[in-house]
Amino acid sequence: MTRLHAPADLVAWKDQIRSRIDPQQTQISVCTGTGCASAGAGKVVHCLREELAGNHRGQKISVKATGCHGFCERGPLVVIHPSEVFYNRVKEEHVPEILTALDEDGVVTKLLYVDPQTQQPVVKEHEVPFYSHQQRMALGKNGLVDPCEIEDYIALDGYAAVAKTLTTMTPVQVIETIKQSGLRGRGGAGFPTATKWEMAANNITARRQSGGTNGSGAPDTFGYVICNGDEGDPGAFMDRSILEGNPHGVLEGLILGGYTLGANVGYFYIRDEYPLAIQHMNRAIEQATACGLLGKNILGSGFDFQVIVACGSGAFVCGEETALIASIEGERGMPRPRPPYPAESGLWGKPTIINNVKTWTYIPLILLKGHEWFRGIGTPTSPGTAVFSLVGKVNNTGLIEVPMGTPLRHLVEVLGGGVLKGKKLKAVQTGGPSGGCIPAELLDTPVDYESLGGIGSMMGSGGMVVMDEDTCMVDVARYFLAFTQIESCGKCVPCRLGTRRMLEILTRITTGKGTENDLITLEEFAVSVKATSLCGLGQTAPNPVLTTLQYFRHEYEAHVRDKKCTAHACRELVTYSIIADLCKGCGLCVRHCPVSSINGERKMPHEIDPEACVRCGSCYDVCKFEAVQRD
Repeated sequence: MTRLHAPADLVAWKDQIRSRIDPQQTQISVCTGTGCASAGAGKVVHCLREELAGNHRGQKISVKATGCHGFCERGPLVVIHPSEVFYNRVKEEHVPEILTALDEDGVVTKLLYVDPQTQQPVVKEHEVPFYSHQQRMALGKNGLVDPCEIEDYIALDGYAAVAKTLTTMTPVQVIETIKQSGLRGRGGAGFPTATKWEMAANNITARRQSGGTNGSGAPDTFGYVICNGDEGDPGAFMDRSILEGNPHGVLEGLILGGYTLGANVGYFYIRDEYPLAIQHMNRAIEQATACGLLGKNILGSGFDFQVIVACGSGAFVCGEETALIASIEGERGMPRPRPPYPAESGLWGKPTIINNVKTWTYIPLILLKGHEWFRGIGTPTSPGTAVFSLVGKVNNTGLIEVPMGTPLRHLVEVLGGGVLKGKKLKAVQTGGPSGGCIPAELLDTPVDYESLGGIGSMMGSGGMVVMDEDTCMVDVARYFLAFTQIESCGKCVPCRLGTRRMLEILTRITTGKGTENDLITLEEFAVSVKATSLCGLGQTAPNPVLTTLQYFRHEYEAHVRDKKCTAHACRELVTYSIIADLCKGCGLCVRHCPVSSINGERKMPHEIDPEACVRCGSCYDVCKFEAVQRD
């Protein structure tokens, strides 16, 4: 490992690495992020390397295991460089065909992505609509670097922002650059990053000048910087994928934060369910320390910085700053009243800055390319890009990154490829379990903090769930509220009891036992919990309830007045019967019924016993003659 003592050493190392790269050599990049790994990407990498080992082709072809490429629904993904040939859903048995096609300058047609709109195969990665309509900044190096090799990151100007900043910029200049960029925290609230940094920097300076002491068990520092990797939203995996695929990019941001604020210790708080992210971050820290980018006197600047990885146990509430701090300190993860804010008194009572994974990833990009570059993307009040995990009833699921201000419609219909099976879009939920449900008629709403907030939703950390016509919005509200109710730490009464009472009402409504008064009470509870809860979990938990009541009240009323679920999703409100004139007596429904509730002679109309029926819908799904009626 090259030991760096000055910025010139980093430049020389980068030049040396680049000189070893043969532009004529073919490189096969395989996505080995969690999604693709679970689909067998590791076997593809192993098979490729075995096929090339000892073969003359091995001198001309290299294999690189990279982080998440984003198109998770199509994994495992393989990209051939420099031709950019893009293969999806690759299995180990396809490896010989891929290598043969490379020898013959051809492609394996069956492995190409087929555009669902044109039904035509797409050869090159940048021509796939899922990628061509993105602007990847935070995700920019995912898919290009081996996350376990620091040299890959160095070759792409990695740590150049550290070299530039530590030797040519003062902390005040850094904060001013971040301020002019307009960067807002990507953890959910969208608070201006520079404002928070400035407060903490002033408090750390004051503590240093007054000779403040360390708290019990605390490393030797006057303040802390923390990367919040406790991503707990159902269906969200943006932060995980960045930590897995580009750990050095996040680490570089944390180093820059420590220098700017005058903090000598940084933490990565990563939930324990992300073993690959933890593994790759620990590896990145080891490599950066070995080459002198962490530790004492970084690049001869006089700045010392160490980084510690703390693992969370999966409590959703620990995504909140003060609960996260309590967890690192070894206490139960519960929020604390504010003020004082962490920038004043945080980890072990010292000024502390906590930013999201994506926020830290933007920092080196802004300092290297300039605030004007960042300002030129997005909207005046929400500059830059937004990263979303696009999931649900949509053709293309995965990670997307687009400029702020991009309409929701563009995300769903173009990047997402439209709703599954050609069904109608009903709603899009943004902001995770604490976000709002946006109806189809508001699909042209721009994705930015102000626009989403104006319609009752929120940006959140980037979860986005697409729902189709078969989705019951009352049940959706119940589902998300059940999650936040379970994850409530119980410290404050509004959240502890308010969410439970709301969940009880929603459960009554979805089981056909709700009343008109329940709708009034539900709304009153939602407003009160939102206004009086201690932390962001309770303050935002009612959002799915309030937005579904606002935009889909007719569905609530149907559940209460008519005892019907118009989406046929609530079992207790659905009945099944067989239309005798359409039934052919084929017996297919009988064979699939789990409780033997269907009777009838073969080739004669069948009947469903309503007392025995468990309303699973199997008969409705398998009937080829549309004889099963669902009411």
